Amino acid sequence: WNRRESETNLGMNILDYSVKLWHTLVMAPEPTTLQEAVIYAQNPENCRNYIVPRRWPNGVTCPTCGSTHVKFQPQHNRWQCSSRHPRRQFTLKTGTVMEDSPLGLDKWLPAMWLVASNRNGISSWELHRALGVTQKTAWFLLHRVRLAMQDDLTGGTLGGEVEVDETFIGGKARNMHKERKERADIRKGGGGKSIVMGMLERGKVRASVIPDRTKVSMQPIVRGSVEPGTQIYSDEHGYNWKMAEFEHAMVNHFEKYVNGNVHTNGMENFWSLLKRTIGGTYVSVEPFHLFRYVDEQAFRYNNRKPMDDAERFSYVIRKIVGKRLTYAELTGKVGETPEATEVF
Repeated sequence: WNRRESETNLGMNILDYSVKLWHTLVMAPEPTTLQEAVIYAQNPENCRNYIVPRRWPNGVTCPTCGSTHVKFQPQHNRWQCSSRHPRRQFTLKTGTVMEDSPLGLDKWLPAMWLVASNRNGISSWELHRALGVTQKTAWFLLHRVRLAMQDDLTGGTLGGEVEVDETFIGGKARNMHKERKERADIRKGGGGKSIVMGMLERGKVRASVIPDRTKVSMQPIVRGSVEPGTQIYSDEHGYNWKMAEFEHAMVNHFEKYVNGNVHTNGMENFWSLLKRTIGGTYVSVEPFHLFRYVDEQAFRYNNRKPMDDAERFSYVIRKIVGKRLTYAELTGKVGETPEATEVF
């Protein structure tokens, strides 16, 4: 009798079973396309069953105290910790980039799929029309997804053969008004533009916004990201920040772009993707937020193969935990505000 009762109640509590058994007996098939993801996310139980094993692979724990003694309350779609402390009740959004968001998972999950799968990104205007939310809401949502995509540098330092290069991001001088050129002092190289520095282990890239191209700015980043003794390839600008702890070979772009195995074509490929995304999809990007767009493109580049769209989406879900971005922080109303710069 106990066995029959157990079989009858199988699947009633999603916390009782392994991930493999959930997929077999309880869950709908996981989405493999955008259309399937949109339909899948309409069911709150599907959303819960998809996120729980990725956020809590060893079982649900209280995000406040870490206790495993929690009980799911289906009538409220949340859990409650058995320990008495503030914020005993929590949902899937608590402690993630989605915390305090009034949007449901039926909008969050398709949005994450679109950002992770579109090689050139998706603008807030496109997303607001697709999801039926305001453009301001879509813009805020996209920045929180970019935060989840941010590299936490747990992969260790780069090694082997590493390309190092920089690029300028900003409007073209020929498209600027005369007064705009004078304000930005366009006569200087890269005047009025932001500088992004990238390092590529020929397959894996790391990129960040830097204030200038001096060795004071560049050397600490290279030293913190690249293993000593690594073979570094750069263009002729590498003479300005060359370091003794690395094997450094350079190619002069005024003469040639490839000298045997010495080139920066991998980084040039990444720069072309980044600039196509910013110039073609986002059009106008505040320098204040540029690093977020760089993080987004680096995530897609690093996880383009052998992952497919579904695996990349699953990886984004696993990275949403422990990160938080408020609207006040995003707009610079709290915390340290970067130096004011004009819109590109």
